[in-house]
Formats: sequence, C-alpha cells, structure tokens
Amino acid sequence: MSKSNNILITGGAGFIGSHVVRLFVKKYPKSHIYNLDALTYAGNLENLKDIENAKNYTFLRVDICNQKKIKSLFEKYQFDTIIHLAAESHVDRSISNPFAFVETNIMGTLNLLHAAHHLWKDSNDKHLFYHISTDEVYGTLGSTGLFTEDTSYDPNSPYSASKAGSDHFVRAFGETYGLPYVISNCSNNYGPNQFPEKLIPLFINNIINKKALPVYGDGNYTRDWLYVIDHAEAIDLIYNQGSIGETYNIGGFNEWKNIDLVKVLCQQMDTKLGRRLGESENLINFVKDRPGHDLRYAIDATKINKNLGWKPSVTFEEGLSKTIDWYLDNETWLKNVTSGDYQKYYDEQYK
Repeated sequence: MSKSNNILITGGAGFIGSHVVRLFVKKYPKSHIYNLDALTYAGNLENLKDIENAKNYTFLRVDICNQKKIKSLFEKYQFDTIIHLAAESHVDRSISNPFAFVETNIMGTLNLLHAAHHLWKDSNDKHLFYHISTDEVYGTLGSTGLFTEDTSYDPNSPYSASKAGSDHFVRAFGETYGLPYVISNCSNNYGPNQFPEKLIPLFINNIINKKALPVYGDGNYTRDWLYVIDHAEAIDLIYNQGSIGETYNIGGFNEWKNIDLVKVLCQQMDTKLGRRLGESENLINFVKDRPGHDLRYAIDATKINKNLGWKPSVTFEEGLSKTIDWYLDNETWLKNVTSGDYQKYYDEQYK
C-alpha cells in the first residue's frame, strides 16, 4: 500500500493509540497524522506530550458516535487512511454497562465506515480502513489450541460481542460497498501509558501503595501478552504491507496464567523497590470470579510472521521490566490518572 497523505487515527490519546500516533508522526513526516479522541476516562494527551507540537500532527476532540461531526471532519480533512482504535475496552465495565459498548464499538465504527464509504466511493483503490480488534471475539480456549484467523467467532462478554459486531460491519462494508479494509486481532497488550484499571498497571500501582492485589477465581486464567510497542510496529507493518480484505492475528507467543504473571510482577517490583523478596506476594487476594470469564486466550501469529516478517522484539520478562521502570519513572502521570485531575484540565481546554 502506498503511504497516505492524511491519516486519521481514532483513539489516539489512549493506551495503544498513543504509541501508534507517536510512531506514525515520527516515521511519516510527509504525511499528516490526525488524532481523533473523545478524551473519555482512558484518553490522556499526556501520553503524547513529546510530539504535540509536531508540524504533521493535529489533535481533534470528537466522539466517533457523533455522526454529523464525523461526516463533516471527513469532508473537511479528506482522510486517505483510517486506523481505527477508538473503543470501550474493559470487560468489567461492559458487564455493568453494555449499552455504552454497543454505542461506541458498533455505532461509532459504523459512523466511520459510512463516512469513509461516501468519501472514497469513487476512488477506493487509493484508500484503507484499518480496524483494530481483539482476540476476545473468538471466545475461549481449553488447555490446548490457538486462535487463528479462521477461528469462528464466539464472544462471551458484552465487550467481545460489541467488538465482534464491529468486525462484522467492517467486513460487510468491504463486501457490500467495496470498501478497502484490513483487520487485526491482538492479544492482551501491556506497556507504558496503560490506564491503571487493567491488570498490570493496576497491580504496579497497588504494589507501590501496598494495597491488595485482587486475583479473580483461582488465578489460572491464561492470556497471551503483547508488548504495546511491538503491537504498534505490527500495525505499521500491516498498514504498509497487509493485503486488502485480510485479517491478521497479532500475539506475543507469550502465554501466562494470571497467578504466575502476578508472582513475576511481585518479584520484579520487590527488587526494583528495594523490598524484601516475597513481600508483595503477601498482597495477593483471591476474589470472586467475574461472570463469563474466558478460561484461556492464545493467538497463533504465524500468518503475520510468515507473510509480513513480524515477530515480538522482547520477552515478557524484558517487556515487564521496561513497563515497571516506566511507571516508577512517571509517578506523577500515574497519580494524575488515578485521581482524575487530567480530565478536569481537558474539559476546560476543549469545551
């Protein structure tokens, strides 16, 4: 695919999105990168302080659910490529409020698809709609097996159901209207800038403050973990070399049971904080399981490795160490996020 002039990245102030925005702003100085984000609780422009004044970067505070506004932005800026990451993404929140997930993940995606179709319908071959999804759409695995690009969808939570719905809409626009698209489904991301409701940053913060580490059930739920910077590199590779109409699974080749992950995290934190080894493990607290909890996710990333040459750059232990170091070096960021102070500033600045 040829490089685009105007690239829209949705959800670019969020965790994964901010790493993608930074990579694209620095790597493609002749393209203009538009970061569209509603700045909900997980969106934080502090994640992009280092590139906020770049000449090829523009931030747009817009909700993808606002159909009229989305349509006008497409007409104004003539986006050539959309890299769509904006989403509600926390399973626990989807259980308590599934309507918000349907609104953002399905209706928001539909608004973007509709606007792209009307802008590009006479020149589809020059454009790309790249939709970022999750391995959770595939449901759950037993003790063996891997998710491939051909695995049937079987979502078990409101979150994964909403992402499955958005994936289907992207493919439907490709089949019905000829919209040029690619989709990637990733495993659990971790790394710098992640909002501390997710397991790794939550537990880092709790260990710092000597608070309980709540582990669901018996802790034997298994996930494949992907370092976020490796994910951003994979997204860039698919943007450049992915085939239209294809799906690519992005995983870390890196399965961990939750309880084993937490113990490794505790050991690294004790070492880095100068605490007695084993001190943080005493904070582990097994709690009641959540409804519809999938036993195991595991991605087969053979296709992107074989076809595009991508593979993770770090082991989990290396990536975890880098992640812990980032949070320890950015405690002000962590305090601002956990207190919610950053949202008050944005509400004043972007009225």
